[in-house]
Amino acid sequence: MAAGKRTLPVTGPFGSGPNDGREPDDYRPFPRIPGPRSAPDDMAPPPRADEAAAAARPDTRPDPNGTDAAGPGREALTHTVLTSLLGAWALAACSREETALVEAHLTECAACADEALRLRDAVGLLHADRTLDLDPALRSRVLENCLGRRPPRIPLPEWAAPYDAETARLDALLRDIGDAEWHAPVRLKWFEDERTTSRKTTVAGVIAHLMVVDGLVSAALGRDDPLGADAPAAPADRTEDCWRAAAVPPTGTVREPWREQSHDLIRTVSFAGRGVAELSVSYGGFGLPLRDALLDRAFECWVHGTDIAEAVAYPYVPPTGAHLHQMIGLAARLLPGTLAARRRSGLAAPARDLVTAGSPGRSLHLEVEGPGGGDWYIALDSPAAIGSPERSVALVALDGVEFCRLVAGHVSPEEAAAGQDGDREAIRDVLFAAAAMSRL
Repeated sequence: MAAGKRTLPVTGPFGSGPNDGREPDDYRPFPRIPGPRSAPDDMAPPPRADEAAAAARPDTRPDPNGTDAAGPGREALTHTVLTSLLGAWALAACSREETALVEAHLTECAACADEALRLRDAVGLLHADRTLDLDPALRSRVLENCLGRRPPRIPLPEWAAPYDAETARLDALLRDIGDAEWHAPVRLKWFEDERTTSRKTTVAGVIAHLMVVDGLVSAALGRDDPLGADAPAAPADRTEDCWRAAAVPPTGTVREPWREQSHDLIRTVSFAGRGVAELSVSYGGFGLPLRDALLDRAFECWVHGTDIAEAVAYPYVPPTGAHLHQMIGLAARLLPGTLAARRRSGLAAPARDLVTAGSPGRSLHLEVEGPGGGDWYIALDSPAAIGSPERSVALVALDGVEFCRLVAGHVSPEEAAAGQDGDREAIRDVLFAAAAMSRL
């Protein structure tokens, strides 16, 4: 029931009422609620003159108590009128005089008394206490349903679907936040120099970061780079240049160019044909084929979307199981190369097996649980080798979202909630290699 409204008690066999002498001094009778109107096509014909005259006469039926049912100073009401007031009486919307007449009538009319009980029970349902605010997760569920069911107007390559979905989800979040929330502080985390590090920015700064790194993909497709042709290729350097070049901290105006750039990328790869999937995208120190680069951008869009959602207290769920599976699969494919680079830097144990054509070397079984999960075998001794179940020397079991948080540098290898079995050195090397794939 809304605050500020008073519920009127009633008298008679159903409780005490506003006419029992206990109402407050500032009592104001609630306005009477008129009965429902008949539809024009089912209105009864006007009564004859003799029926109208009879209806206008007071009810002359004897009162069971030997007194006038209307009482001294009260206008008598017919049975039909009293019955029509039952709904208003149940809602405590009758005047004091009407309430007294209705309740007197209920003591002598069993049919009306039964109807009054039913109406009073119905009122209890109408006045149930519950919030009128929408479920904060409603938008996420509706958007996920739309993305899963609505066919795209442009044929979209399957490998570009995660990027399309994650940019759409992040754009929905940005559409909902207020102007002041664009300046909400956000702390970006990643793993560097064998420890978790962080950098403080704002919601608008995060979107600017996503836009300039997406510019690497845009430039590879021959589209405009938001930083220009001479911009650095390393994602961290591009972000620092963007933040330094801004005369003032980025504001909500950054949303429109980021949104237009992401739409342009989707349109371009949709019309480019099959061969574009293997186009190389340079990240400075390494490169990825376009299909993997867009999957990497989808992963970062989700990770930073979660950072923004936490900063503005917005509900944000992980990607769909199919898209999450693709993201985990990309990380699993990149792990052997990252592990080899750490080994060359002296940060991982040396290879134990000589990998030849007939000997693939050791493997680690990565078991990812939950939506998007699966089993991957990580080659430990050579990035060119293919992991084999037969040569597995260790097992690491992780939840899918927890594994992605490790790859994003949001949790350290020591803090990752991983089930472990087998070669401890191999397990440590793989967990640290997974965290080392993160970056600003």
